[in-house]
This record gives sequence, structure tokens and C-alpha cells, in this order.
Amino acid sequence: MSEKSAAATRRPWPLFQSFAGWRFSDLSADAVAGLTLAAIAAPEQMATARLAGFEPQIGFLALFAGAVGFAVFGASRLLSVGADSTIAPIFAGALALLATSGSPHYVADAAILALGVGLILVAAGAFRFGFVADLLSIPVATGFLAGIAGHILVSQAPALLGLAAPRGALIAQAAALAAGLGATNFAALGIGLGMFAIMLAGERVNPRFPAALIALALATGLASGLGLESRGVSTLGAMASATPKLTLPGVWLDDLPQIASLALIVAVVVMVQTAATTRSFVSDPARGPDVDRDFVGLGAANLLAGLIGAFPVDASPPRTAIAAQTGGVSQLGALVCAALALALSAFGAGLLTHVPHAALAGVLLFVAVRLVRAATILDVWRRSGAEFALIVATTLAILVLPIEQGVAVGIVLSLMHGVWTTTRARTIEFERIPGTSIWWPASALERGETVPGVRVLALQAPLSFLNAYEFQQAIQRLPQAGIKLIVIEADAIVEIDYTGAKVLAEVVRRLRAAGVDVAFARLESVRAQQSFARQGLEALVGRDHLFHSVEEAVRALTPGNPL
Repeated sequence: MSEKSAAATRRPWPLFQSFAGWRFSDLSADAVAGLTLAAIAAPEQMATARLAGFEPQIGFLALFAGAVGFAVFGASRLLSVGADSTIAPIFAGALALLATSGSPHYVADAAILALGVGLILVAAGAFRFGFVADLLSIPVATGFLAGIAGHILVSQAPALLGLAAPRGALIAQAAALAAGLGATNFAALGIGLGMFAIMLAGERVNPRFPAALIALALATGLASGLGLESRGVSTLGAMASATPKLTLPGVWLDDLPQIASLALIVAVVVMVQTAATTRSFVSDPARGPDVDRDFVGLGAANLLAGLIGAFPVDASPPRTAIAAQTGGVSQLGALVCAALALALSAFGAGLLTHVPHAALAGVLLFVAVRLVRAATILDVWRRSGAEFALIVATTLAILVLPIEQGVAVGIVLSLMHGVWTTTRARTIEFERIPGTSIWWPASALERGETVPGVRVLALQAPLSFLNAYEFQQAIQRLPQAGIKLIVIEADAIVEIDYTGAKVLAEVVRRLRAAGVDVAFARLESVRAQQSFARQGLEALVGRDHLFHSVEEAVRALTPGNPL
């Protein structure tokens, strides 16, 4: 069943959709999934909260908001929602220009941002704007993730090296860090790299293995047992517990225009990642993925995050994969994970006092390395130079420009790439394969047949303002001497916009005025047929000049020609 038809058969707003058909016998599977997720998510959520400019324990609130909001309103049984390192650098960098990171002003702006992202996602799901998730092509998305990885590496390098965090643009920060390498604290560096190595090894052995939690416990034990704090290894120190409390954030009116534009960018990134994740991990093959409904679930999660003092949340592909691999049956696993994280924050904050900042930096170093899709980059480089240039351009935009501007540039590049591929569509000529009734694009490798006085043409793209005039000029360039019939093979014309219809009508009128008949074959797209009728093309061309195949058109309109 297709994604669209599956979604259309469901009730529009059932709650707890991921629990449909849940049985008590599924409790053990969900409990195991929740325990595994908690062991993996706890270090990651703390690290991502710091990346977002918050105290580590706020990551647990983000995880709680993601789990509860999505469990109530989402559709996927497996999708894991919470603090995410893909979007954290985007909004952290932008909000830092409005308020000091970690200040009440910053926290309020982040909550307002989460509310804005939530509203956009709910609207996108309600009005079925799932197509927005397809705005980023694979090369642009790959470059975007590589650029985000660069931001994570630079932002976490001070904690990893035991250095003071420099300020300024990303390039300036990187230069300052390079200049200060001589003051590296090798104890901090060893903890961070050890954390990274254990996580890397654990993933290769078994992705479900709680390597991050074990490594974090080892790092904490070393910091406390060996007195590394006295040797310059900074730790989290005393932390207040984080419990969810509903409250409306304060509003700085001067910040709202910037927050509104930032909310749109973050929402698009969330939609892209959510759609990719929910399509990759289909929890119910009989129904298929419901991307629009999952947008509503993510929107609810972000609204709840904003109301409890957290920050924007996103779907996590790695954690969703863990939920699938551990046999999760419903969102109960995510709720168990969130409950355990909150319990750790409320009753086990003392256990986190000696967690080194370098250990959390090691977690994010692991995340950053995984964001760089080296295999995809190499594959694109081998297959398409132009699209490899898109990867490079998007990566550089994310690294050189303010990150939210870089993301906007990436989206624009993706759209321009789509426009470019459409405008590259050229009008081609068809010939008949000898001894058959099949008409095929002319090829230098296989000589085809032509029919005297007949030309068969095709535009292999939707007919729109992007290519309609090129199509018109291609027909005008034909040597019209001796041509009595032009058949337009329309199989690839899946849509015709107003400009395309007007240009096409002008082409038909001019050709017929010159004594050249015009017919259409294989106008198969329902949307194109509807546009043909709505724009008056059907009446102009005549229903007797619309055919199911090119051969049928040639036989009907040139009866004296042999097959």
C-alpha cells in the first residue's frame, strides 16, 4: 500500500495511534527497548543539551517532551524523538546572537523557538505538506550534514582539548584553537578520545550495546578516582534536577522576527530528517508510513518542549534504529526511556557531578563522525561532478556563513538543482523500431524508421514555465517543408501549468495555420489530462487527436502510409 493511500484510509486525528493493537504480551519487548534506549540516550541527550547551550540535565526534559508529545499524536511505533545534534548547532548559533548562551533570555528564546517550530510542524502535518521534506536532494543533505559535523567538532574541541572556548565565527574559532594547541590538557584529550573509541568499538560489536553509558561511567570513575579535576579536567559539577513544569516562556518582542525565520529553517530540517527516518523504519508494513501524521507528532513534541523550558527536538535516526533492532512494538519504549532519564535527573544528579566535559565532547565527536557520509560523498563524486559540487558548496556555506544562513543557502541550492534539472529537459525525436509498432527515442546506436511527412517529438519533463519556451523554440526550429503531421509523445508530461498550456496552445495554432496537423499520444498523467481539459487544450486539439499510442495516431492521421 502506498504512503498516500495508507494515510488516506485512517481517521485524521486518533490519539495514541502507535499503540493500536498493542497487547499486554508486548510489554516485555517495549520494556527492553526502553531500557536499551535509555542507556544510549542519556549520555547523548546531556551532550546535545550542552551543544544547544543548555545545562546537560535539560536534555532529559527534551527527551521527555519528545517521547510524550510524539506518543500521543504521532503514528510511527518506532520513531525516537528528543534533543538532536543535527538541529542543535543551527539554533544555538543563531540564538547566541540574540542572547548570552545559558541566560534566562536565551532559554526563553529557545522555548519560543520550540513553540514556533511546533506550530509549523502541526500545520504542515494537518495540511499534508509532507512534500516539503523532499526539498533537500541527497547531495545537498549530505553537504548539510558534513557542515553540521564541522560545527560540532569546532564547538566541542575546547572541552576535548581542555582549552578555553574561543568566540567569534567558526573559522576564527578554529584558528584560535589551532594557535592554542600547545596548551592541550592531555588528560582531557585522553578521556574524550577514549570515550569516542569505546563508542566506536561498541557500535561495531553491537549497536544495542550501551557503550556510551559504560564509557561515561569509566570516564567519571577516572576523573573522581585519580583526582583529574585538580589537573585541569573540568567536570559538570553540582546540577539541579530537571522536572517538567508547564509554563509560558517570556517574550522579547525584538527577537521575534529572527526567531520566526529561524523556526522555519529548523522546521524544514526536522521535516526532512523525520520523513527520511519514518520511511526508513516502517513500523507497520500493512499501513505504510504516515509522514504527515508524524509531522503532527513532532509538532506536539516541540510545543511541549517549549512549554516545559526545553528547546526544539527532532527525530533521531540512530535511536530509531535501536528501537527497531531491540524489537520495540510501540512508543511505550520511548516513554520508558524518558521516564528513566527523568528519574536519573531527579534522584541521581549526584552521580553526574564528576562527569568530565571531555567525555560529553567525545560523545558528540562520535556523532559528528557519523554525520559525515563518506560513502555517499565518494559515490556522488564518481557519478556526478555537478552534484559533487553541490555537496562542496553546501558544506562550505554551512561552515563559512552563520549556520542558519548556511542552511538557507543549502535549501536554495537544492531547489535550484531541481529547477536546473527540469530546465535541462530537451525536446527529442522518436523513430519507429523496424518491424514493430514501437516508437522510441532516436539513437545513433540503432537506426529507426520514419514515416514520410510525420515527425514524432517528446518533452521528457512536466511542461511548465521553466521549459515551455524551449519546447516552443525546438518545434519552430524544425524544417517544416514536407511535414504534414507532428505527434507529441506526452508520456513524460505529468503536469502542465498555465504558462505551459498557453505556449502549447500557441504552438498548435501556428502549426495548423501553416498546414501542419498536431496530435498527442500517451497523455497518461491524470493531472496532465485534467489540465488539458481545464486549460482548453482538449477543445483546441480535439478529442479525435488524442491517442493511446504514437502508432495509433500515425495510422489514424496518415492512413496512406504503410506500417
